[in-house]
Amino acid sequence: QVQLVESGGGLVQAGGSLRLSCAASGSRSMIIRMGWYRQAPGKQRELVGSVSSGGSTTYADSVKGRFTISRDNAKSTVYLQMNSLKPEDTAVYYCSTLNINNGVSWGQGTQVTVSS
Repeated sequence: QVQLVESGGGLVQAGGSLRLSCAASGSRSMIIRMGWYRQAPGKQRELVGSVSSGGSTTYADSVKGRFTISRDNAKSTVYLQMNSLKPEDTAVYYCSTLNINNGVSWGQGTQVTVSS
C-alpha cells in the first residue's frame, strides 16, 4: 500500500503562487507515476498533471505554462508549483500515484482558494 500526504494549500490572490507537496510512504517502490488532480465544487475530478519516475510530464491544457510538476524520487515526493493563479483554479487538489499492480492511491486532498 502507498500512503500519500499533501501539504501547501491555502488562500491566495489571483496572480499569486502556491507550491503543493505530496510525500509518499509505504510501498514506495510500487509507484510508477505521481500526479495531481483537482475537484472544484459541482465539477468532476480532473487531471492537473503527472510525472513519471524518469521525469516526463503531462499537463492539462488549462494549466500549461503556469503550473510545473516535479518529483524527487529519493524522497518519494511530488511537487506542484502553481503560478499566475486564477479564481478558476480554486479546488481541492489531490495527490495520486499509479502503482505497479495497476492500483491507484490518493491523498486526502488540500484546499486551494484563489480570490479575485
